[in-house]
Amino acid sequence: MSSWSRLVRFLPADAGTTPLIGEPVDAALDVGLAIYEGKQVEVELFDGSSVLSPGTKTGEKAIVGKLLSPVSEEEVGTIRCVGLNYRLHAKELNLVIPDVPTIFMKPAESLANPYPDPIVIPKFLAEHSTTDYESEFGIIIGKACKNVSEAEALDYVLGYTACNDVSNRKTQMEQSQWGFSKGFDKACPCGPVIVNKSQIPDASKLFMTGHKNGKLMQTSQLDDMIFTVAQMVSFISQGTTLKPGTLIITGTPHGIGHSHSPPEYLVEGDEYHVNVSGGIGTLINKTEVEK
Repeated sequence: MSSWSRLVRFLPADAGTTPLIGEPVDAALDVGLAIYEGKQVEVELFDGSSVLSPGTKTGEKAIVGKLLSPVSEEEVGTIRCVGLNYRLHAKELNLVIPDVPTIFMKPAESLANPYPDPIVIPKFLAEHSTTDYESEFGIIIGKACKNVSEAEALDYVLGYTACNDVSNRKTQMEQSQWGFSKGFDKACPCGPVIVNKSQIPDASKLFMTGHKNGKLMQTSQLDDMIFTVAQMVSFISQGTTLKPGTLIITGTPHGIGHSHSPPEYLVEGDEYHVNVSGGIGTLINKTEVEK
């Protein structure tokens, strides 16, 4: 049995520069929202330096100074992404339900921390105002795997988190491939915590919402997913080694900014909140234009 239920990777409030691993003392606390609201988040420290090998509790406690993504750029490698994985999202785009997962990738450099780290609109796209949000449920792989079956796929999952697949619709519509339009620096915020898979035996029962500046834009139970967690992990692992730390983002529900009339794109100063139930909590980022 795992020694933890959910973990945060963070820099301590005492100005430390080495990332630490801890478990929130308050099991019911929405860590991302608490940090955003300026509240203290106390954690029980582990002696490991990564959520992939957190070690054991030290008996000491610390206050979170800066919240980091659950895995680092070095750990995440290439982010695997599943497109068009919600039935109602396919409907809003007038697209056919796919028979197999649509896979694209984002580079490690697109990974971003929760608030106060921002979503960054690249300079060359600032004048076009076509940067979009996509609330997503994230899977973090805990053990290396390749060619796994659906039946054994969950054995290789460490836990779950929240993500935002920030996308630029101008560059997306100009190309047949999505990697460029979705792979800019800081285009994949992730966090605020990782919840152990043991705490979420059935991800389809979770709910996810997305709010832009306080306005509800996206809401869905994860049972609207076309492909399950096990199906996605199995499919993506065929012929491909998924290393520990690999992040799989699993598609967005209906309500993307591009689907609204007029479109609800992100501009300088906008906030976007992705909330996932099951103890994951709220991933919050403000939007800024690249300086």
